Amino acid sequence: MLPNPHELVRQITKLQHETVARWHVCEPDNPYEGLLSTACQQHQFNFLLWHEEDIARSPDVTDTRIAAVKRSIDRYNQQRNDWIEKIDEALIERLAAECILPRAGARLNTETPGSATDRLSVMSLRIYHLEEQLTRDGADETHRTTVRERLARCQAQHADLSQSLAELLDDIWAGRKQLKVYRQMKMYNDATMNHYLYRKRRLVG
Repeated sequence: MLPNPHELVRQITKLQHETVARWHVCEPDNPYEGLLSTACQQHQFNFLLWHEEDIARSPDVTDTRIAAVKRSIDRYNQQRNDWIEKIDEALIERLAAECILPRAGARLNTETPGSATDRLSVMSLRIYHLEEQLTRDGADETHRTTVRERLARCQAQHADLSQSLAELLDDIWAGRKQLKVYRQMKMYNDATMNHYLYRKRRLVG
């Protein structure tokens, strides 16, 4: 039986908020099962990517460190996108198991549930770090006012996106919309597509 869309989205966003806080004090883990485990793994790559990008913007790190961080960013971004697809694949498997097919004329959506889950993941990270700024040592009231405004905007966006995802899942469950997996087809990590990579391989050979 397919889960209630609103309850599923509530569980995913709860997972995202709780793990962001937990992973700041311990190593990233994944104690979940099924679809929640897939969503958690995708979220974990966003968490790792976020903090590598913070390092990349630091003026104090060496060029050698920046190069290593850039490679980590590329790797985590690839994995992040791979797991967006895995979320959609898992949903398609659940639909097939329940023998749910799109109705004739069922429409497509501009983004998949996996993509919306990814956006909620990033939003949970942004909300966590904005909340951190409210209690940051040395921050003046002007800074805190700006943070409060941004935090309110992010929380509204998070609520709207959560509602939109639940409505999309409801439409997919009912066959009113169809779900397809759209491959990201990133070229920069593909040794057969990135001309710097295949050119180097040809020169070495």
